[in-house]
Amino acid sequence: MSGIQNSSVPSKAKTPKDFFDYCKQVGAEIVDLKFTDLLGTWQHCSFPVTQWDEDTFKDGVGFDGSSIRGWQEIDVSDMLAIPQVETLRLEPFFKEPTVSIVADIFDPITRKEYEKDPRYTAKKATKYLQDAGIADTCFIGPEPEFFIFDEVRYEQNQHRGMYEIDSVEGAWNTARFEEPNLGYKPSYKGGYFPVSPTDTYQDLCGEMVYEMMKIGISVEAHHHEVGTAGQAEIDMKFSPLLEMGDQMMWYKYIVKNVAKKHGKTVTFMPKPIFQDNGSGMHTHISFWRDGKPLFAGDKYAGLSDMALWAIGGLLKHAAAVLAFAAPTSNSYRRLVPGYEAPVNLAYSSRNRSAAIRIPMYSDSLKAKRLEFRCPDPSCNPYLAFAAIMMAAIDGIKNKIDPGKPMDTNIYHLNAEQAAEVPNTPARLEKALEALKADHAFLLEGGVFSKDMIQTWIDYKMSNEIMELYLRPHPHEFHLYYDS
Repeated sequence: MSGIQNSSVPSKAKTPKDFFDYCKQVGAEIVDLKFTDLLGTWQHCSFPVTQWDEDTFKDGVGFDGSSIRGWQEIDVSDMLAIPQVETLRLEPFFKEPTVSIVADIFDPITRKEYEKDPRYTAKKATKYLQDAGIADTCFIGPEPEFFIFDEVRYEQNQHRGMYEIDSVEGAWNTARFEEPNLGYKPSYKGGYFPVSPTDTYQDLCGEMVYEMMKIGISVEAHHHEVGTAGQAEIDMKFSPLLEMGDQMMWYKYIVKNVAKKHGKTVTFMPKPIFQDNGSGMHTHISFWRDGKPLFAGDKYAGLSDMALWAIGGLLKHAAAVLAFAAPTSNSYRRLVPGYEAPVNLAYSSRNRSAAIRIPMYSDSLKAKRLEFRCPDPSCNPYLAFAAIMMAAIDGIKNKIDPGKPMDTNIYHLNAEQAAEVPNTPARLEKALEALKADHAFLLEGGVFSKDMIQTWIDYKMSNEIMELYLRPHPHEFHLYYDS
């Protein structure tokens, strides 16, 4: 019996005994241990269940931390991955029944949690929120977008640099010989959100949703997005910060593997298509205490003072936060005017041209939240959500005034008016410079460490920005070859 067939069996494990009972219940003889590296990629190693006992959940399993990006040097490479039993799920994609479990990372000498483990950062963020007496829960509701392609090819070497993507939905394929070509291809910026046959991915995205629901993710909606060539969005119901970090890892894993099963490829790269909309991850945030929402009040757009101060903190620290929430050079090819990207650091109700929107779909107090529209799904969710929350907390603690709202289409401001509205960083290095200059708010409560922040900046500068500087860009040949 395959894992897919068994995947309707839920896991409610709370103890190591529950883990072994669940393995017997679903017939799993293998456990797949997963953890998240610094940049936000799941790593894994599989073990026969018989090799584990209850002490494994206390002592963990060893691995080489020097082989994980941004972590240990080779002379201090030994690390421990300790499985967290509450994360137990039935693995959806392996041939034989397998259980999956997420690990936290520990130092084997000190037995302390590892400062560069992103999941640990998310845990500390939640504890800081509670210890500060501001709230007991930070709810996060992301809206990740992604592209579904039929093929991708890319290469970079000494004599050639190229990429090529293709999609049966691509607007550029209206004249392609397809035996027959039936049309029905969303135009550039024309993908929001027609029914089939123009939307060809209803069933594929539906399967992604079913797999998410089988492991306990509550999905609110899925639909085709604005871009041509298979841009899609699946929205999850809001959850506590740490839980949503875990769910985002499952989300990416499920979306990519369902696509691959059908001969498709998915990318969360923010801007893979020139002159069309990129993929963002509008992130909704709200604070609650004792089951009651704290962002609802009688101020602007039905917000509380706390919510307005949270906006002030987010706007003040936005550039630094984006070093984690929009963390790639490609992120800043999305954050440009003209493609519905929120490049203006302002707030407004209903206004999607502002970086922070207050959704006005419902009068319910429980629905009152902030939507930070700048992040994208290439981020490490644990770090991005924690950074967003820490900026909001700083605004609340210091009662930062967000200024006046912008209840007009910011894209239509004249040059003089537009110059008065701060913008998001134009490039990744600018966001990293902002993080270097403005990170004290992240250090509060020991949530982020100086070492982790510096490692992030150094890694991004040396492995991404400097590497891009060294390489000729294809468009430079158009500009300069005959100079």
